[in-house]
Amino acid sequence: MILQSAADGRSESPQFVIKQTEHGHLCGQFADNFGNASFKQPIPRQQVCDAIRNHDNGWLEADENPVLDPDTRLPYNVLATPRSKLFGTSRNSPDYNERVHPYCGLISSMHSWGLYNGRYGLSDKILVDFIEDEFQDEMKGMLDGELERQERLKSTLAEDPETAAWAEKPRAFSNYKLLQFCDTLALYFNLTPEGAREETSFANVPMDVDNDVSVAIKPLGDSVYSLSPYPFGTDPLEAYFEGRYLEPYATGESPDLAEVMRSAPIERQQVRFVAG
Repeated sequence: MILQSAADGRSESPQFVIKQTEHGHLCGQFADNFGNASFKQPIPRQQVCDAIRNHDNGWLEADENPVLDPDTRLPYNVLATPRSKLFGTSRNSPDYNERVHPYCGLISSMHSWGLYNGRYGLSDKILVDFIEDEFQDEMKGMLDGELERQERLKSTLAEDPETAAWAEKPRAFSNYKLLQFCDTLALYFNLTPEGAREETSFANVPMDVDNDVSVAIKPLGDSVYSLSPYPFGTDPLEAYFEGRYLEPYATGESPDLAEVMRSAPIERQQVRFVAG
């Protein structure tokens, strides 16, 4: 799950709770619309868009069977998830994507490994440094398995003349960087409510295989945001994501969170992008 901070900033207020598939749907909207005269569309477009949309689908089972976080009295937020379950989702997401296409599996596996390792040096947030000592061996086993998966999938892709160039490092890493842009742009909206979002920028957005740029975002009010330079093919671009508002449960309560999630009304938050 992803928990958006309460609009009033109070921990006892309702929070917008977003499934990883709902987050992925927003990422997929960005991927589907990425590309214009300045930003080249990814190659292979379909497989990259599929991988971006489904990159967190290893959370499907966990999100359908949420567990109450005793600290927040809400479902566990993504990185607070109990470690064994967290590592399982990091393995299950590439499993899911590999079944769609080997290239989807490769890009998803790179995302899983990169999440723990500073996004291959693109970020200063290095998750391995925050994993408790007792879980380090389990985490290392999962990460080593993803490196092995990547080598296996690159070998498979290299055997087919149609896919061989896709797996070469410059293109694969450019497509990985596109996934990171779509992911972090979606999290910008998922984690923070309208009115609390600030100006920031997203580094290493691929203009093509060889060139990256930083994209600045600026809130303009009324759910409108400018991007500069503008990476999408439609201006303006409307996007949305769904979730449900849940109030923290009182200490001692033991709700059936799966039923709560099923019965809670689904609401939608919309955003509009314009060129800066």
